[in-house]
Amino acid sequence: MTTAAVYTQAGMMRALDESVGAARVPAADMADLAEVIRAFLAIEARSGARVRLGSGLFDVVITSSDVQARRVVTVIDEVQGGCGPVIEDPENGWLYWLVPPGSCARWAWHGHAVCLGAPHTITLPSPSRRVAPGPYWLRAPAGDRLVPMAPLWDALAQFRPEPTPHAALAARLGISV
Repeated sequence: MTTAAVYTQAGMMRALDESVGAARVPAADMADLAEVIRAFLAIEARSGARVRLGSGLFDVVITSSDVQARRVVTVIDEVQGGCGPVIEDPENGWLYWLVPPGSCARWAWHGHAVCLGAPHTITLPSPSRRVAPGPYWLRAPAGDRLVPMAPLWDALAQFRPEPTPHAALAARLGISV
């Protein structure tokens, strides 16, 4: 394989797959490495990338995207000096707030939001997607900044965005929320 081929996405993945070989088993702490690399390459290629929540990267809080939710964005902008990453999904009328990993375990039930972590996944839009159609970055990621859980919970309790995502998520995911 030529050096140039290794640096293409397909070439890099092929080289990684070939380097492991059929008889080799990846170390337990590297089980997710290929998945993370594929997600990173998809993002770099400017296409959406499906990533697992709670993988040490982030959990997600899901709310309506109504006017009240936009007020919450403004509050978090003020709290953080610029809101952490938020994805708008116009098709479902939802906002996905990326919060620190492990937030799901500490998130108290909320009448206007649902917090999800592992084993669920989310598709991240391309870093350059800033408008519809499809999900896009309402607030793009900036470094390792995420939306702070406690101020978000409080602002959602104050502004109460509607409709709540509970029933729709329960039906879609087959879970109780």
